[in-house]
Amino acid sequence: MDLSQYAELFLSEAREHLGQINQQLLEWERRPRATEPVAAIFRSVHTLKGMAATMGYARVATLAHGVENVLDAFRANRQVVTAPTLDLMFRCADALERGVEAAVAKRDDGVNLEQLLVEVGREGTEGAAPASGSRPVPATPSPPSPPSPPSPPSAASPRLRVTLRADAPLKGARALLVLRQAGAAGTVSGLQPSIEHLERETFDGEFTFAVETTGSLEPVAEQLRTLGDVERVQIEMPETGPSDSPGGAGKVRHIRVDLRRLDNLLNLISEVVTARGRLALVAAARADGELEDAVARLTKLTSGLQSEILAARMTPVWQVFDRFPRLVRDLARQLEKHVVFQVEGKDIELDRAILDDLAEPLMHMLRNAVDHGLESPAERVAAGKPAEGRIVLAASRERATVAITVRDDGRGIDRATVVAEAKRRGFWEEGLESASDDVVLRLLARPGFSTARAVSEVSGRGVGIDVVATRMRALGGSVELKSQPGVGTTFTLRLPTTLAIVRAILARVGDERYALPLTHVAETVELKGQTTAPDGRETIVYRDSVIPLVHLHRLLRVRADEGARRPVVVIEVGDRRAGVVIDEMMGQQEIVVKPFDPPRGTLPVFSGATILGDGRPVLILDAAGLV
Repeated sequence: MDLSQYAELFLSEAREHLGQINQQLLEWERRPRATEPVAAIFRSVHTLKGMAATMGYARVATLAHGVENVLDAFRANRQVVTAPTLDLMFRCADALERGVEAAVAKRDDGVNLEQLLVEVGREGTEGAAPASGSRPVPATPSPPSPPSPPSPPSAASPRLRVTLRADAPLKGARALLVLRQAGAAGTVSGLQPSIEHLERETFDGEFTFAVETTGSLEPVAEQLRTLGDVERVQIEMPETGPSDSPGGAGKVRHIRVDLRRLDNLLNLISEVVTARGRLALVAAARADGELEDAVARLTKLTSGLQSEILAARMTPVWQVFDRFPRLVRDLARQLEKHVVFQVEGKDIELDRAILDDLAEPLMHMLRNAVDHGLESPAERVAAGKPAEGRIVLAASRERATVAITVRDDGRGIDRATVVAEAKRRGFWEEGLESASDDVVLRLLARPGFSTARAVSEVSGRGVGIDVVATRMRALGGSVELKSQPGVGTTFTLRLPTTLAIVRAILARVGDERYALPLTHVAETVELKGQTTAPDGRETIVYRDSVIPLVHLHRLLRVRADEGARRPVVVIEVGDRRAGVVIDEMMGQQEIVVKPFDPPRGTLPVFSGATILGDGRPVLILDAAGLV
């Protein structure tokens, strides 16, 4: 049995366990006398050790075993946790992560495991003997060898039925580990289903076999029950045992799918949507009722297929959010600050492609909050605040978008400092009378802009907010800033739930057509009763409030219709509104978003491009760039 086919699956599962280890270490640090985090860490480390041993990753398994020894003393309440021990556990978590990545990549991880193992071994043996009943793993576990070809069992031979946990990863590899363990007691025969079936993704974790041994099978079964992810081991006689057929009616099946396959499916359905639009135009031009009925049926089917594919790509944000508690903890210790980090809305879902691109912007925002946002403990106490600062990372659903906020209760943004630095660098624009939140955000998002007095490992290079703004524009989202001196700062990212296929308004300006996603469209109104604001900008009254107008033909320098009664598309991005003046509304349509790399000097008002059913390319307007 070739275990290399399980490497990617092992890596995916190992990352989940490592994330859980880090989460529980943080919880243990907050509640040093609690027993639940210790038990959870032990379970994750134990599972990771078994997975690594099964795959033949000896260094990872050896270090995990050493960590188990340390945790075992705390599980038995024989030791009181100390700060150095917790630091050692965090270092071990980092070493396990690097070791896992290196083992899968088949390279030297560069981690001094020998020194770390010495420290772990010393910590695990000080003050207590190993717990009774614990069984050490070999220092250099070898990969399991496949069992010998099964021979037909005796008709009267009792059999062992093994059921793995439903959520057990690497079911095929774990089944092989069970067979190898059983083979130590006798010859294994009569395996059902076959080894080939165990290697398939459809294997549900239940299998039977016979073991030729001179004694009872009960000791063998008891030994197998101690293996990781084994849910149940039964001894049954052939004439009374249940059916050996794999699977069962009514079971909910879950399989892991390579994200590249989902990407390919999405690309294919995107092309189908484009072809469907073309077919709909042809059917309308021919006025053929039968053809139009067939197109309507096709539209319904492809819409259902499209929805299922997009739903399969939706991923809860916790898969990215769970990386950050450890980052905030380490950064706070480095800067000698006390930080309480809170995560909200972890079950909100986003398209996997968007979620993957969120990691870097969120990292910059959190580093900015810890370094620039929060004061030192002494400064906070002097200002009448608790010594501990608070940072909240939250996700919430807002209409057709998802809002992700990073807020702190720190000092707020010093607008005077920002303005002074902007003027020194020549970034201050003439005509700006005040440093509003929008103006401050534009300045902070300038490449290279920073108010830090010195460059450090944490900040000072002026890339943080610039990265956030650039990435949000590429994702069709927006960034908002609210800051109050002495109270705190909130950054809000607003994102579409998916990037690939969106519904949009098609607008005509002169001879050009543009698409405006409905995500940020409030409604359309007729242009009338326009006024002029004190700053010279045209406005209209919209629902008892005054909003600015954006004449698209002026902004894009294209010819507009003369004397036409023009519609206005009212767009909303957070608390900001604007009315976009166009020549004609051409209806709504589902469009396939294509990446768009604008030429240098292009106005930052486009977020992508699409191709309509008639084959004409159309640029997609960015609502955040228009308001």
